[in-house]
Amino acid sequence: MTETRSTRRRAPGMSPEQRRETIIKAAIPLIAEYGAAVTTSKIARAAGIGEATIFRVFADKEELLNACVAEAVHPDHAIRELMSIPLDQPLAERLSEAAQALQAHLARMGAVAGALYASGHFRRDRGGEPPRGASREESMARTRSAVAELLEPDKDNLRLPAEQIAAIFLGLLFTQPRGEEEPQLSAQELVEVFLNGALSTPAGTA
Repeated sequence: MTETRSTRRRAPGMSPEQRRETIIKAAIPLIAEYGAAVTTSKIARAAGIGEATIFRVFADKEELLNACVAEAVHPDHAIRELMSIPLDQPLAERLSEAAQALQAHLARMGAVAGALYASGHFRRDRGGEPPRGASREESMARTRSAVAELLEPDKDNLRLPAEQIAAIFLGLLFTQPRGEEEPQLSAQELVEVFLNGALSTPAGTA
């Protein structure tokens, strides 16, 4: 009689970069909720790894928090979402999806940075300054180009070049009030005002 043995196979290990991405992805929503008070054990549980694994990727918790801020402010995720919007949709729908993606990016960025500021992580007496991702100019240029691509199918109907229209759209989006007393427009409302103006009926009509 031949005895068969089942061999347990281990899942392939992650590369250091994959571990880093997994940890940051798990940490960002926890930082937005708990600020600097979040524990590395809580982050490890959310990432499905041992706590020691965090310190094989990051020198300490401070480095992990800074890496999460840099990821939150980086525009890559939002730009990927903009580039995935189908160009065969009506312009209003394309711009609504773009506004939703960018509003989500701003909300995540604000939640992470705000929670860390509130919990004293970036206190100036500690020499604390939030780390930078891509420069503001670079981020805006890439975002503007992605929005301009969404406008291209309708370029013959635009009053101005697509890049200029994209800059105006982003200006409207990024300068909205964000306080509770002055809630920001929804993506659909913003696009309606952007495409059709402030008046509900054309000027001079009854």
